[in-house]
Parts: sequence; structure tokens; C-alpha cells
Amino acid sequence: MSISGAIAHVTVKTPDQMQELGRRLASLLRPGDLVLLTGELGAGKTTLTRGLGEGLGVRGAVTSPTFVIARVHPSLTGGPALVHVDAYRLGGGLDEMEDLDLDVSLPESVVVVEWGDGKVEDLSDDRLHVVIGRAVGADAPGLDSHPEAERDDVREVTVTGLGARWADAGLGRLESC
Repeated sequence: MSISGAIAHVTVKTPDQMQELGRRLASLLRPGDLVLLTGELGAGKTTLTRGLGEGLGVRGAVTSPTFVIARVHPSLTGGPALVHVDAYRLGGGLDEMEDLDLDVSLPESVVVVEWGDGKVEDLSDDRLHVVIGRAVGADAPGLDSHPEAERDDVREVTVTGLGARWADAGLGRLESC
């Protein structure tokens, strides 16, 4: 049974703001956290993860691991490593992911899985699910006050904490972007 901890909704108008959201989210993460990222191609999943890497103080440029499936970024600050996985090319569930040994990495790392829906949920009852969607049409919030924002760049990000770990983790602080 999953316990819904909290939900945060954030409107992101630029790639820089998406990266900043990642940095802010990193301040809430600790070793053993699993983060699933969902969104269409080009939604900003890797940009968000780049911000997570900056916030966690990890080594190496965070880029899409599409062709290598997973990259490990060790911490430069004594914190958790960032394990960045792109499950786009993997068709199966957790069985196909076993070769990556994510269950071994998870206790001492922050594991971020792009395209992880239906593939890695069994790794942890406590996880964050980040859904990035494009704001559509003239109803995209706040565009009038941000002329630098292009309509195509605006994203609606929903961060849902599942499990007891996220019940009081402060996800609401993400909404003050």
C-alpha cells in the first residue's frame, strides 16, 4: 500500500528555472531516494537532473544516459552519488533492470530514472514521481508577467511523494519557484 506523502505543483517557464527546480529538489534528497521522471521527449527531464546533480554536488556533466542506459556521478562533497538512468530503450520491468544493480546502488545513492514508469517502482515503496508536462494554449499560467518565456518552453511540473518518507519532507517548498 502506498502512502501519498505530498504533492507540489510548479510552473517552469525556462530551462534555467527547470535546472533551479532540480537544485532545490536536491536539498530534499538523501541516500536511498528513488526519483522517477516522466515527460515526453524534450520535456526537461535531463535538465531537471542536471540541477539535481549541481544541488547534490556530484562530479561530471549530467547528460542524457540514453545510449549507456546509466551513469554514476560520485559526490564531490561527501554526500550521496547520483545514479542517472534512462530506461527509454528498456522494454521490460524490474527484471530487465536487474543487470543495472539499482537495488545495490539505491541505499547509498540518489537514483533518478527517466522513463521509469512501470519499470522500477518495486525498488522502493518510498519514491518521488516527477511528471513534466507542457503548458498548452493561452491558459498557460503567468506568461503575461514573464515576456522572456516562450509558450513552448512552459512546463507544468507535478512532484508527488509516495510512501512514509515523503509525508513531511517539505515538498511544498518547491512551489515557491
